[in-house]
Amino acid sequence: MVVRQHEMNISIKGKESRQTTPWFIAIGASGAEGLHDIQELLAAFPGSLAAVVLIVLHRPWDRPTHLRSILARVSKLPVIIAAKGEHLQAGTVYIGEPAEHLTLAAKSFGELTDDPNNLYRNRTVDLLFRSLAVYGGSRIIGVVLSGWLDDGSQGLATIHDAGGLTMVLTPEGAWRRQGMPENAIGYDGPIDLIGDPRQIAAGICAAVRNQDEVQAPQPA
Repeated sequence: MVVRQHEMNISIKGKESRQTTPWFIAIGASGAEGLHDIQELLAAFPGSLAAVVLIVLHRPWDRPTHLRSILARVSKLPVIIAAKGEHLQAGTVYIGEPAEHLTLAAKSFGELTDDPNNLYRNRTVDLLFRSLAVYGGSRIIGVVLSGWLDDGSQGLATIHDAGGLTMVLTPEGAWRRQGMPENAIGYDGPIDLIGDPRQIAAGICAAVRNQDEVQAPQPA
């Protein structure tokens, strides 16, 4: 695991000490390997995680999906398919339908981008990450897991520029060409944590817990 301590600062770069928005965790992955990583990551989250978890997985856009039930088997947090305009609640995992891409909108509301013709193709992780950078404040974490090509790289850099934290799966195992983790690491700007799904889950929990403790109101 690689952790850049200067970037994992719990105060996150001079932001105000009082926050009105929840933590937002955006996770992007692709294919069977990415699904396995997401399952490992969710299984390592405690049921008490005080964050909105948003997941985008590249999958066939024109076929039925069982993603919600697959993730619900391993997650201690409830997993739901987000509805358009839904107010997102901390302690919940949200996914979209294959042809409705999940993003964050103003004031902690979810937004679904209809894509019946698959125009976004392999850019849906960037779509989610950029929305966090715009609407999520400073309490945002972007996570890139297994997948081919480079979706997520640009969006992760945007999250970094917005004052959020960036985490990427360690490139190892069966990788034989540049995939999402390698491209995210090599794109632009430092990555705060590089590790396996359990190490990433631990980093997320530490960031959420530590900043909430620092920013808790002090007794009179």
